Amino acid sequence: MLFERTALSRKTNKLAHKELSSLREEGRWTPDLVFRDPYVLDFLNLTDTYSERDLEAAILRDIEAFLLEMGSGFTFVARQKRMVIDGEDHNLDLLFYHRRLHRLVAVELKLGKFRAAYKGQMELYLRWLERNEQEPGEESPLGLILCAEGGQESVALLRLDQVGIRVAQYLTELPPKRVLERRLHESIALTRALMESRREAES
Repeated sequence: MLFERTALSRKTNKLAHKELSSLREEGRWTPDLVFRDPYVLDFLNLTDTYSERDLEAAILRDIEAFLLEMGSGFTFVARQKRMVIDGEDHNLDLLFYHRRLHRLVAVELKLGKFRAAYKGQMELYLRWLERNEQEPGEESPLGLILCAEGGQESVALLRLDQVGIRVAQYLTELPPKRVLERRLHESIALTRALMESRREAES
């Protein structure tokens, strides 16, 4: 279900096909091939009530499993990355580097639903990282806001992908079996439709 969980699944068939072709032919990775939605963090064993700090601590306790869920190419850089802006301290929850994208990836952890205000916070962090941490030859940093609940309409209206920010939901427990079965069937149907459209495009 990798395709379904990456940002490619929300693109038109034509654009998704183009990006997958670029990966096959040129080995060129894009953020849409890297970022997923949702991330399943059931291995953290979090109870019903937990704070952002609890979530962060649980991730760091099991960083290997978290990196596997994030996908290949991510390396851990820092937690609570301190940034001083206008004389005030700001702390980024987690900082990673993606080897194939050649970019820093800033991750903010949020407990509730995505809020529009998170965009400004993440943009501030990304511009600081660009100025103070980006090395020569690297691409501009990317941001990932992990929320307990998504906000697809807000994300679309804010056009976050145009400013290098992605929003994804995280699940702290696996969905019920019937939901997983439904998603599996949807994924199979989607894959068949994509293969059919590819055959039609090639003929």
